[in-house]
Amino acid sequence: MPIDLETPKTEEALLWVPRESAPGLAQRDLHLWRVPTGTPLSAEELRLRACLEMLGQDQRTRAKGMTHGTYRGRYILAQAGLRRILGLYLDAPPASLVFRYGPAGKPALADAPPGFEFNLTTAGELALVGISLGSALGVDCEQVRPRRGLTAIARRMFERGRAESIAALPEPEALDAFYRAWTALEADAKADGRGLFRPRPAGDRPPEVRHCVPARGYIAAVARARLPPLGAWQALELMDDRFR
Repeated sequence: MPIDLETPKTEEALLWVPRESAPGLAQRDLHLWRVPTGTPLSAEELRLRACLEMLGQDQRTRAKGMTHGTYRGRYILAQAGLRRILGLYLDAPPASLVFRYGPAGKPALADAPPGFEFNLTTAGELALVGISLGSALGVDCEQVRPRRGLTAIARRMFERGRAESIAALPEPEALDAFYRAWTALEADAKADGRGLFRPRPAGDRPPEVRHCVPARGYIAAVARARLPPLGAWQALELMDDRFR
């Protein structure tokens, strides 16, 4: 079932603006693009075929090796969406983009302008792409749904005070607090590319983290050294039939 993209009734909701081109990007700006990765069955194969052609050889090989059709489709649409968005900023064909990868797998563009930062996250039928200049950027999104062993996971992954505060909350408050803490942790780790299970280097200051609700049933976090207030973010969607 396609996700509900209606603007959530919450102070953390964003007003998503359809775009056919990339807006100007200044040093303090944060651009967040939304890419739905679910599609009606009648349009699926045509859409996936067009998107698959945008990917690099490694991505096409990975996609073709996926045996689960739903996950394969979401992967193709997310990666094609990322390339389409980056291509708008660089004025380059999506298929021409070349990526390089950090020690923990964080991607970067091989020929990016100085200070150009991006980060992709996927969850369920949704992908988000963050774009900024100058400071390392991390984005994480999760679909909020019940999960077993939530308290045990919190105690294993979060610092003690945060884990115990989650354990003390009733449902659904505990579920919301868990996913906020989880997305913040992931976005933080993705910002500097160290990976989820590597400690922060001694002396490094943690980034600012802010949350938003990109669609009903989802929560997302963005991490950067300094972030503009949520009302100053540019929330964007591709105007392209292949991404609807």
